[in-house]
Amino acid sequence: MTNLAMWSGPRNISTAMMYAFGNRADCAAWDEPFYAFSLVHRGNDHPMRDAVIAANDTDYGRLVARCLAPAERPVFYQKHMTHHMLEGHDRTWINALTNAFLIRTPERVLASFAQKWSEVSLRDTGLVEQAEIFDQVADHLGTAPPVVDAEDVLADPPDVLAKLCAACGIAFDAAMLAWPAGPKPFDGVWAPHWYNAVWASTGLAKGEDKAVVLPGELQRIADQARPLYEKMRPYRIRTGASGRPDGSRQGPPTPS
Repeated sequence: MTNLAMWSGPRNISTAMMYAFGNRADCAAWDEPFYAFSLVHRGNDHPMRDAVIAANDTDYGRLVARCLAPAERPVFYQKHMTHHMLEGHDRTWINALTNAFLIRTPERVLASFAQKWSEVSLRDTGLVEQAEIFDQVADHLGTAPPVVDAEDVLADPPDVLAKLCAACGIAFDAAMLAWPAGPKPFDGVWAPHWYNAVWASTGLAKGEDKAVVLPGELQRIADQARPLYEKMRPYRIRTGASGRPDGSRQGPPTPS
């Protein structure tokens, strides 16, 4: 049994990655376990807020217990949004999971945000909490946990996903490379508002590589987020023989 937590900010192919794992016959997937909890305790005014809260558990202790419990299948993939991990709530339980981190350049995250939100902050990117959780897990392991960059995944899905699976102690399954279009049984209740693009997808595919130009305020946030992204980026799994820029994952990252 592998309880695999993928830690990501929003607008970061996180749903497509959940679909890749969820298409495995040996995998149960859980979509954003702490979303409703975050809405209740942070008070965010999100689309479908009442429906999300009504359909999901908001008790932190029960949610943690389910994250740690065995699932009905050998791989229990948990799609976690890092900004749902609120300050003042214990995070040490995360160390008991198999943890991996999905990152994306702040500019592309914010450009995607701008299509859905009129106001965005650094906290909305999830990078603040993602870097904190990354440090926690690295300190616990004594080495950097697996990291994948969205652009690397999209550039060569078979290679990066196979290396990610190996780093997480599970076998690669080619079923991860393609899935049927449309909703999935493990989608969160919020899917009709957010998942229209991924519902149209049938696999991980790199789109047109357009340059990202942000307006002034969004670029200011991207500049603030850049050091957090760069903190994790050197440890990412890459295509090629070694899979890492230096062929090694020795040593923990520098603490924040």
